[in-house]
Amino acid sequence: MIDKPHDYCGIFGIYDHPEAALLTYYGLHALQHRGQESAGIVTTGFDEDKERAIMPMKKGFGLVLSVFDDPKIFKNVLKGRMAIGHNRYSTSGSSKNPANIQPFRVHYRNGNLAIGHNGNITNSRAIRERFRDEGVLFQSTSDTELILHLISHSRKSNQIDQVLDALNQIEGAYCLVILTDDKLIAVRDPNGFRPLALGVKDGAYAVASETCAFDIIGAEFIRDVEPGEVLVIDRNTSSMEGLQSWNLEPKEGTETSQCIFEYVYFSRPDSKIFGENVDKIRRNLGKQLAKEHPLDQVIQYPSNDKRPIVISVPDSSNTAAVGYAHESNKAGFDCKYDIGLIRNHYVGRTFISPGQKSREQKVRTKFNTVRGVLEGRSVIIVDDSIVRGTTSRHLVDMIREANPLEVHFLVSSPPITHPCFYGMDFPSTEELIANKFDSDTDVIAREIGVDSVRYLSSEGLVDAVKEANKSGHSYCTACFTGEYPVPVDFGIEKEENEVI
Repeated sequence: MIDKPHDYCGIFGIYDHPEAALLTYYGLHALQHRGQESAGIVTTGFDEDKERAIMPMKKGFGLVLSVFDDPKIFKNVLKGRMAIGHNRYSTSGSSKNPANIQPFRVHYRNGNLAIGHNGNITNSRAIRERFRDEGVLFQSTSDTELILHLISHSRKSNQIDQVLDALNQIEGAYCLVILTDDKLIAVRDPNGFRPLALGVKDGAYAVASETCAFDIIGAEFIRDVEPGEVLVIDRNTSSMEGLQSWNLEPKEGTETSQCIFEYVYFSRPDSKIFGENVDKIRRNLGKQLAKEHPLDQVIQYPSNDKRPIVISVPDSSNTAAVGYAHESNKAGFDCKYDIGLIRNHYVGRTFISPGQKSREQKVRTKFNTVRGVLEGRSVIIVDDSIVRGTTSRHLVDMIREANPLEVHFLVSSPPITHPCFYGMDFPSTEELIANKFDSDTDVIAREIGVDSVRYLSSEGLVDAVKEANKSGHSYCTACFTGEYPVPVDFGIEKEENEVI
């Protein structure tokens, strides 16, 4: 979507499989929604003489399908039985700098090392300044490179100890896949902001940002990588009992803070994250929305001829809209869930629409209305969020052209009022429509052209998630509340380290 928050990245890794690179390719394809700027794969193998370990790599700008468009890459270049892969959407480091495309790969005193990262290092400025003072040369402007420097500068002799030494110096939200000459290491930060799952395929262990990456390769989901867990998979790992694991302690005064927006928008509905199916959570959000905003309190002009319809903004809000309609009918209100907007899935993010109305044209290129469904009806639009409000306005304009009786906009999350510093890319605070108008729903309704706007409450959001997922973990709601669970270094610009 043009006017939606963007997640940072998707990561994938697999250990000891003859088709490691190909399986990583498919895994990244399933995780494409988490990042569309660039993609890359690194493998580990040996040279032709079997004398030294090598780390071949292929990466580039664009979608997975375009970066790996030559099948010969998997046979002739990306050799080896271990691999990690990465889809990128940038929140730290320019999206236009090819040096920022991950995975990153280096050679240091203990051999080859590669890394893929999903998240944001919140103390990156202090770490970068320290290395700059020591005369360290940087190859990229991404905070991910800092982790490699921390590992290589560690005075520990053991490679695992070097990794742990580095991890104990970083703060923020991060999931990592690290590839060495003989190990695959998976890491999730102590607060557990981002999801990371462990699976198995033909006896080979794999890790991925979401379980949908396991489904595409026929792997079995085993469990989540736990918050603060450093999971090491090597030749000694022949069973679950053989998995080596270390724990990182959360910063004093902090606790588990899983990103609740993963459930609201980011993750695919067919994934299981944080211990629960995303589809189940989103349906529950729609049901909670119906409890807080019953249909009879929303509709202003009830019609005896045509039932009110509930439509979604495809695709991320589909199941929330189903949940709203189901709960409304259960409560005795006669409404119908229907398809009022059609999305064109063949429009890529590189689509160019010249002219002053480019944003409106992009919306019209991506969506179209089903006039026969909308005409003469009371229309309830259910969406997962409103950010700037520009795309919402264009969608509403299109729906108004179909002559509905009335149009209401219901949001299955609270107003977004604050930026995220844990791996999501939001507009500036001033651009957020809820912040701009102090969450005044009457004003926001006028801005996007609907009869009313209604949000799910912050309490309702958390209650709905916890009702469906009884894991007991806490959630980060900073973008809705401004309460940041882990200290952040405010004011870091995405491209502040770029050479102009």
